[in-house]
Amino acid sequence: MASPKIVAKYPVKVKLEKDKLYHFCTCGYSSKHPFCDGTHREEAPDMKSHPFEIKEDGEFYLCQCKATKNVPFCDGTHNDL
Repeated sequence: MASPKIVAKYPVKVKLEKDKLYHFCTCGYSSKHPFCDGTHREEAPDMKSHPFEIKEDGEFYLCQCKATKNVPFCDGTHNDL
């Protein structure tokens, strides 16, 4: 199984809309990071995007180190890498 590419060791702040379906990049190779662009199909074929929705419009911090236990949200794991 391929390992995800660490994009950065800090989260990225994004504005998200309530009830919209997003696809979080889990492989780290997407050119639209933190969102999936399908690059995993070639770079990490055994990985898939992580679909998610939020319940309120707002700004959120999404993981870029790919080690969070709360996908897609940053949980501070990058501090231990």
